[in-house]
Amino acid sequence: MNRTTLAISGVAALSVLALASACAPGSNSGQPSKKPTSAVSTDVAKAGKVTLTVWDQEVRGGQDASIKTLNDEFQKKYPNVKIKRVSKSFTNLKDTLKLALSGKNPPDVVEANQGYGDMGAFVQAGMLLPLNSYADVYGWRQRYPKTLLDLNSFTSDGKKFGQGNLYGVSRTGEIVGVYYSKKKLKQAGLSKPATWADFTSDLAKMKGKGTLPVSMGSKGDDAYTLIHLFGVIQDRSAAKQDIVDTVFGKGGKSWDTPANKKAATTLGEWAKKGYITPGTNGTGFDQAASDFAHGKSAFLITGTWETPDLQKTMKGDLGFFAPPPTSAGAMPYTTGGEGLPWSITAKSKHPDVAAAYLDFMSNAHAADVTAQNGDLPAVPPASAKPAPGAQTDVFNAWTRLSKGNGFVPYLDYTTPTFYDTLTSQFQQLVGGKTTPDRCVGALQKDYSGFEGKR
Repeated sequence: MNRTTLAISGVAALSVLALASACAPGSNSGQPSKKPTSAVSTDVAKAGKVTLTVWDQEVRGGQDASIKTLNDEFQKKYPNVKIKRVSKSFTNLKDTLKLALSGKNPPDVVEANQGYGDMGAFVQAGMLLPLNSYADVYGWRQRYPKTLLDLNSFTSDGKKFGQGNLYGVSRTGEIVGVYYSKKKLKQAGLSKPATWADFTSDLAKMKGKGTLPVSMGSKGDDAYTLIHLFGVIQDRSAAKQDIVDTVFGKGGKSWDTPANKKAATTLGEWAKKGYITPGTNGTGFDQAASDFAHGKSAFLITGTWETPDLQKTMKGDLGFFAPPPTSAGAMPYTTGGEGLPWSITAKSKHPDVAAAYLDFMSNAHAADVTAQNGDLPAVPPASAKPAPGAQTDVFNAWTRLSKGNGFVPYLDYTTPTFYDTLTSQFQQLVGGKTTPDRCVGALQKDYSGFEGKR
């Protein structure tokens, strides 16, 4: 889940997310107290020899390159600090982080996913350190729009999302959209679609010409890709505010709606019609992305964190667009926001050094490094110039979506268990093991169970 010229427009784009809040069941125990601002030390050099253990999921090409560069620069700036980096896939991090944080020697810095399932649960258990004092000292409230800070905030009991204490800062921005091969579209006599109907028509035309329309890999830990695909489809059948309000549990909303059933039906039909990789549940995402990059499909629907790796292979053939609206010229909307936040664990022996690290990883220079490696910074400074081609497409899409309030939250924010429910149901749906009605019914059961405890 970010900007300077974009920072102003980003406020409008994400305000609907940040202002929405909901409650999680349970009670807080052992919350770490906030550190007085006067007690914060920013003098890393005087901290003595420090080994800072950092867990992240920045494993892909551009992400990994940025982190390696920034870690090296931090250690050169502070020779007394050694960064012990542990990098994991998103799913592996999600699966192992809770155990690590509950141990006697947890990492100092971690990426903890927003929402109730991860950050909210960790805050509730007292495993993350409130960052308010560090935000004051380092000026993070001036660096980031309040709406972005709110997305990394919870009340100290972990019950309310989007308010309270700050528990992380994000390094990157994210859009879930459509990558395409310019060559494939040209060969098929097609142009970039202006509407969702145009796009779905292009899928049928590509299939009819013997070309796989959309590469998709949802094997095992990569099942999260189906959440993103469903979200893009859902955004074309459900009203944006209804999705937002449902994710944040506002206004007595439901997942069992005609719009969501329509989206589930479309997802199942895409699998049956061969619009997505056959046997997607047996294909890893990296393989699917590679297939797309090497000309075996026309489209790839995923997040903008894939830009650097795809650009390296496809170069000028790679294009990107936000999922098109239902009517020409209308403002599109799609899943997006900011990347996973970097947080400090409550048991860190070096919180001041960890805070200096967070500041270093999110400053204007870090944004430049991020852009240079092909990614979208959370708060791009004027100096962060995108490369021609797909990265420029991404920056332009970000600007338009930001100005037009065009982002909706990740669906797995909805309940502490919703990630598992979504991935299980969508794998069954594309595998022909369940129906759209049963799929949506299972989502509603999870949702109503959580809402009933609030």
